[in-house]
Amino acid sequence: MIFKQALLAGCAALTIASTAQADTYSVQSSFNAGDFSMQYLTENWLPKVKEATGGRVEITLTPNASVVPAKDTIEAVSAGVIDGDFTSVNYFSGIEPAFAIMADLISGYDTPAQMLCFCKDGQGEVMQQKILDSVTGGEVKLIACGPYSRESLPARTPIRTFEDLQGKKIRAPEGLASAVFAAAGASPVSIPFSEVYGALEKGIVDAADASAYVNNVATGLHDVAPYPLYPGIHSMPLMQFTMTTQKWEALSVEDQKALRDWWYAAMEDLTIVVDQQDQEKAKADAAGGKIEVVNWAQEDRDQLREIARAEWIKFAEKSDLAREALDANLAYMKTIGLLKN
Repeated sequence: MIFKQALLAGCAALTIASTAQADTYSVQSSFNAGDFSMQYLTENWLPKVKEATGGRVEITLTPNASVVPAKDTIEAVSAGVIDGDFTSVNYFSGIEPAFAIMADLISGYDTPAQMLCFCKDGQGEVMQQKILDSVTGGEVKLIACGPYSRESLPARTPIRTFEDLQGKKIRAPEGLASAVFAAAGASPVSIPFSEVYGALEKGIVDAADASAYVNNVATGLHDVAPYPLYPGIHSMPLMQFTMTTQKWEALSVEDQKALRDWWYAAMEDLTIVVDQQDQEKAKADAAGGKIEVVNWAQEDRDQLREIARAEWIKFAEKSDLAREALDANLAYMKTIGLLKN
């Protein structure tokens, strides 16, 4: 909070000294257009980019699949088709197994703040950049990374216990999330995020790894999946903020720092706001009677965690980078007391 206040104070103190037109960068996100998170960032944080850089830089944030499918944004940034991305790393799990480890160490971290600090203060940024370099030859620059929420799980039928996962068809991105659901007895189905509503409505899936509770409300998922599991049991996806290396290196050191600071301040704020919105929406839905908000008992959560940790190890065996990514996460988790050995 102190960091965020300091940054905001600094932004407020800046004045635009130059009358030159700002350089505008097009950044594709993996947020859907109607998401609360997309709207909140657009209204409250995109204007601060220009303030933070003295009027020299602006960012246009476009929604999921506005230019290319989410899974192709790394390639699009590398080729200069888009200037950067603000994307859930889950989408890249099919490219290199290490992305799956970085994207969402399911049941690993307790809060988004812990994982944000892994990126910002630990080895998260270094590790994610190393993975990006391995698939782009250094043409994509990671500016920052981290999650903003623990997702809920909207479901058409109640999933009240660990055992209720058996046989359920669950939309999940490729990689670790799918592996965990499969190991728990469910049947993961790979469906683009933009098609989640239709898949739930038509019964193609029973539940969906979708987004934060407030985002699921905003996009109407609970109209067709009135048994949301909240707080979530599964997913806290890492987001990456990138730019083409060529355009990044053309920025001044001052503007590079401003963009990184801006992103972390925005994500820290979004984490707080989304958590508040999630709690308010879930409470209102539970009181309304039309939606049953399901909350797993701790013993059920522990069962899934044990399944998940076994899958971490399996995924780490898929590549040297995946092993390195897991080791980096485990080392940080030990330093903050999440793991004892």
